[in-house]
Amino acid sequence: MSQLVDQFNRPLRDLRISVTDRCNFRCPYCMPKEVFGPAHAFLRDPQLMSQAEITRIVRAFQQLGVTKVRLTGGEPLLRADVPDLVRSLKQELRVPDLALTTNGWLLEKYAPSLREAGLDRVNVSVDSLQDETAGRMNGLGFKVDRVLRGIDAAAAVGLPVKINCVVQRGVNDGELLELCDYFRARGHTLRFIEFMDVGNTNHWSADRVVPAQEVVSRIAARWPLEPCGPAYRGEVASRYRYRDGGGEIGLIGSVTEPFCRDCHRARLSADGKLFTCLFASLGWDVLGCLRTGATEAELGRYLARIWFGRMDRYSDERAEVLAAGEAREKIEMSYIGG
Repeated sequence: MSQLVDQFNRPLRDLRISVTDRCNFRCPYCMPKEVFGPAHAFLRDPQLMSQAEITRIVRAFQQLGVTKVRLTGGEPLLRADVPDLVRSLKQELRVPDLALTTNGWLLEKYAPSLREAGLDRVNVSVDSLQDETAGRMNGLGFKVDRVLRGIDAAAAVGLPVKINCVVQRGVNDGELLELCDYFRARGHTLRFIEFMDVGNTNHWSADRVVPAQEVVSRIAARWPLEPCGPAYRGEVASRYRYRDGGGEIGLIGSVTEPFCRDCHRARLSADGKLFTCLFASLGWDVLGCLRTGATEAELGRYLARIWFGRMDRYSDERAEVLAAGEAREKIEMSYIGG
């Protein structure tokens, strides 16, 4: 079969799967507690994709070229069957690259079973090493020590760990060097992510964005850096290595350095809707298609039609959208896993 590409000649390679819309944190840039409070209506179990349904959908995506799968949430480790799902995807489907993104709160408990099940790597969100700032950024006052123990537990069982840090001016941008010092001493790649205008509730403003190149300059003034080439086509992070051999950092600059031109990612919400962009407003009901009796071949054709028609490039268009004052509705990040 010829390679499936969208309207900008971008192939389908990566699939991010939200396994739950629930989270035990209330990070203001993702799930602000004033919106996702006690009265918020989360998805009920029958609305969620089952393990068997996820496996069937991933198999269809594999036929279209997907080789990388990432499990996300909400917080994926709130779903007790995640280790079993990992085992199914690795042993039954033999997904070559299977990763998980977590806030780390439950990672100390689940790291051994995830590794035993075959998980290839894990990304952990750490926005601050200072308890007061960390508590403000997770929205509930949780201290960071438990997350750091989870990272240590993952490393102890042989799981490669990357750290994700969302940088916001005036909030945690004063900790760049402290974060680098801590994680480079432990051999973990730290990735700094520009504060993005995902969803409609995170009170995004351009003046809180710390440009990726500013982050690089500030770190390089302490530890000289040199750029690395991408590890694979479509890698979203710009990579830099420490010249002293102390590992590397990554920068995800969706706001100031858009990478739409080579984006290979599809996103599947916890209730089985397919989104072809992080900033999309419309999803296609893949789970509904499956539950109404679609065969594997029919499901594959459905997914192929969606990807072939894809024209998303919001990050490239952001400046024009904002300048025009457009109020473009976007799906919330917690619903499709970031």
